[in-house]
Amino acid sequence: MRKQVGSGRQGRDDPPRTQVAREVVIVAVPPVRALDVFGPSEVFADANRFHGGSPSYQVTVVSAVSERLVESYSATPLHTDQIFREVRGSVDTLLVAGSVGKMRYDADFLDWLRDQSAAARRFGSICTGALVLAKAGLLDGRRATTHWNWCEELARDYPKVKVDPTPIYVREGNCYTSAGVTAGIDLSLALVEQDLGRSIALQVAQMMVVFLRRPAGQSQFSATLNAQTSENHSLSDLIAWLPDNLEADLSIDGLAKRAAMSPRNFARLFRQEMGKTPGKHIEDLRLESARRQLESTSLSLAEVADACGLASAEILRRTFLRRMRVTPSQYRASFGRRPAH
Repeated sequence: MRKQVGSGRQGRDDPPRTQVAREVVIVAVPPVRALDVFGPSEVFADANRFHGGSPSYQVTVVSAVSERLVESYSATPLHTDQIFREVRGSVDTLLVAGSVGKMRYDADFLDWLRDQSAAARRFGSICTGALVLAKAGLLDGRRATTHWNWCEELARDYPKVKVDPTPIYVREGNCYTSAGVTAGIDLSLALVEQDLGRSIALQVAQMMVVFLRRPAGQSQFSATLNAQTSENHSLSDLIAWLPDNLEADLSIDGLAKRAAMSPRNFARLFRQEMGKTPGKHIEDLRLESARRQLESTSLSLAEVADACGLASAEILRRTFLRRMRVTPSQYRASFGRRPAH
């Protein structure tokens, strides 16, 4: 690995001031989820391509065991570049990829991980890699996340970690943890934007056909997708209809009529199937739609409110403040496009 060269004082969280490639180490802990390795690797590779000149990143995939050929969750072996003990020189960014099943790593791996994380400018995890960081004590006292399916395990087994099960990734100082699979791509894009600027990160996102900034605070949970888990056929058509008809009459009486039920029976069955009231679900859908439009369009707040079935921009503002703790304008300033008028 190439050693970084610089001059003057430099904080650990500051990007390198030289043109020497930033050393990115991605750790594969078997049985590794291959996309947790290759997703971030592709982001950094595309960043090199679009930035031009000397590579901005040197990516090394490292095995957490004594073999370079690592078992993957998909049963296709993954060839790593090095065994962790072979890593030499400074590491700029250290990421532990997720695995599924019983994780395997050598007895001295956690000591190595602690040492490398302490020396790196930044470190973090993708998906269940957070469990490895927690095992090493690297998340103690920190806010962190992982894939929603393992958040309960992370909180139970490592009570010193402040587990937040909602966001797709969390930054706490120079520690970054992300949710499952594609969230590793979101995190890597954020790191590229931090290092090389928005323009390069946007080109990478466009090449990969993903959003440049799916916000870190964006929920891992989609109201639309969660709704599709309903097993009640009398509600499934209605639930599928709702996201595209947020401007319609969505009162209890109106929805009950569409479902051919009495209002009382409809409200009872909906709550039984969905785990929440019709009003709460509709608000979730409207908020999800508003966030999507604030992130990806230049519609005015009044137009966003109207498209989501909300009576005014003021109601949109109050809903955001209550649910998101920021105003729509603040949300858009961080994650979206400015309105054209």
